[in-house]
Amino acid sequence: MDTTRIAAASPLSHLRAGWNAAADLASRIIGHSLLALICRFSIAAIFFMSGRTKVSGLLTITQGTYELFRNEYRIPLIAPELAAHIAAYSEHFFPLLLVLGLFTRGAALALLGMTTVIEVFVYPDAWPTHLSWAGLLLYMIARGGGRLSLDRLLGIK
Repeated sequence: MDTTRIAAASPLSHLRAGWNAAADLASRIIGHSLLALICRFSIAAIFFMSGRTKVSGLLTITQGTYELFRNEYRIPLIAPELAAHIAAYSEHFFPLLLVLGLFTRGAALALLGMTTVIEVFVYPDAWPTHLSWAGLLLYMIARGGGRLSLDRLLGIK
């Protein structure tokens, strides 16, 4: 048996074992429920704040929003006035569902659809931002809202 090879492997084995122990600890501490909660709140904040820029008062669409949809966003197949309403209401309703953890997968799917429309038709060069949103939304679609959600309380997957 080659003792120099065994001696050289030993520190590497200890390093790997230490790393793996730290990874196991992180997995136990940062579980799905915490990740889902962070995903839900972070993406909800992004969309909700965007929705607030489109309205005045509670949910009155501003003239500036109509102009944005007429001149800058130009989503095909949907009248700008209708698109403005759909976007503004969606950016309020679906984030609210995410914060509550209610119908989490469906709300995340709706916002992923919205993200796709924004990426394809409005801001195609903003793909790094949209990809980060998609990552959060896909996690929630795949895994759900976690223990700290109304979905869990109501038995909704």
